[in-house]
Amino acid sequence: MLAAMENTTLQPAAAPHVLVVDDDREIRDLLARFFERHGLRVTAVRDAREARRALPNAHFQLVVLDLMMPGETGLDFARWLRGPASGHDGIGIVMLTAMGEETDRIIGLELGADDYVPKPFNPRELLARIRAVLRRAGDQGGRPHEAATQLWRFNGWTLDPTRRRLLNPDKVEVPLTGGEYDLLVALVERANRVLTRDMLLDLLRGRQAGPFDRAIDVAVSRLRRKLEDDGRHAQLIKTVRGGGYVLAAEVERL
Repeated sequence: MLAAMENTTLQPAAAPHVLVVDDDREIRDLLARFFERHGLRVTAVRDAREARRALPNAHFQLVVLDLMMPGETGLDFARWLRGPASGHDGIGIVMLTAMGEETDRIIGLELGADDYVPKPFNPRELLARIRAVLRRAGDQGGRPHEAATQLWRFNGWTLDPTRRRLLNPDKVEVPLTGGEYDLLVALVERANRVLTRDMLLDLLRGRQAGPFDRAIDVAVSRLRRKLEDDGRHAQLIKTVRGGGYVLAAEVERL
């Protein structure tokens, strides 16, 4: 059955494989044709149940996920996908949301989505967002990985850019989503400098913040939890009133 859902346009095996999950057939068909014309491999399914069946049969780099679906919602599926039981917690997630669903967007980002695009959307913008997430994750087909020759150490934590890993002071790896990793790198590279929300959004997502955009606040909150940095009395990632955020630590480059 899954073979019937797989689109037939052949792409190079190295091309990134995207799973589109949307109950609207027109949107699925539109995105499948558009993405394939631009060099992606695509599997399109109509709900979370079919997505769960598709995941073990291919190596997907990213999921385009509609939040409002019958049965298991996109938020529920994203929560499962980001959990360790799924075995796919490192996969990129770009959410499709209705224009007025700010609360759902915030919840989706808290669950670990890498980006979101409100409906109605321009397929070119969605493709650009997908490529940005793939690029950050190092999964862009045919793109050479930049060689990293150093580790960063701060407050007992170790960040390994070569393997995109974060180790806690006990040398245990702490899993990070692509967005969390990129946020931490931006802060570490500019330690003890105040970075405004606009600066961080521009660094991480290539766009300026909207007046109600809380994506950075949500990402910082998630990263603080990973770093065991109490949000109310944060000592590592500090909030600067009216300014933004700063990593208050001395960073050692090894």
